[in-house]
Amino acid sequence: MNEVSQLGRNGKFFVIAGPCVVEGIEFLLSAAKTIKAITDELRVPLVFKSSYDKANRSSGKSFRGLGIKKGLEAMALVKKKLGIPILTDIHEIGEVKTAAKVADVLQVPAFLSRQTSLLTAAARTGRAVNVKKGQFMAPWEMENVVEKLWKAGAKNVWLTERGTTFGYNNLVVDYRGIPEMQKTGCPVIFDGTHSVQQPAAKGTTSGGTREHVPTLVRAAMAAGADGLFLEVHPNPLKAKSDAATQITFETFRQVLKDSLAIRKALQK
Repeated sequence: MNEVSQLGRNGKFFVIAGPCVVEGIEFLLSAAKTIKAITDELRVPLVFKSSYDKANRSSGKSFRGLGIKKGLEAMALVKKKLGIPILTDIHEIGEVKTAAKVADVLQVPAFLSRQTSLLTAAARTGRAVNVKKGQFMAPWEMENVVEKLWKAGAKNVWLTERGTTFGYNNLVVDYRGIPEMQKTGCPVIFDGTHSVQQPAAKGTTSGGTREHVPTLVRAAMAAGADGLFLEVHPNPLKAKSDAATQITFETFRQVLKDSLAIRKALQK
């Protein structure tokens, strides 16, 4: 059993947090140090996330990251220096084994959540697997995703709610999805930053309403989410990916404090 095996279970609340994409080695290490300091202060277990490659971009001209080699090197350095588990996206079967050498958790992006071969390859690594619910999928459809992973040998599966397509360039969150997906027996995480995304709303980039992140997160906590997923950046407006939805360190701290308060109130 690895160190992430109990997260999200038996009331073990945790957060997945970090910049959307690896923008540089020193950038990543600095961001990770600040995020870890906040989670240590609030005593919330952290899984640090970032992507070596953002394959699903609105435009072919958009920044995708440092690539698998340099991106994983940066994440390995964070893991070594700070001693925290790492999560990163995978997009193709050929990436899986390489990513698994560094990442403690392999994340299957929402648009790839039904890709059986990718799910199977991730499960066979023995790493924890986090699957983002497709924007086009009903919560109960994720039962089939979980079945594929278990059949391929996965022992630790997480599911993440990140909004559902609501017309063009917009998402809406149906909080019934949290208890529905919990019926699978897997921890269910709420992605507060991608849920406010407006896909491709700006033509060559996505828009978003980051000011609504705290509201959506509070609602998810009331609905019983087992963990949170938040993209955090030292200067979101200058972020090279998802600049409209990533949150600041200050907002991150406050969102976590609010989440802990809501959980404590519900436990009473």
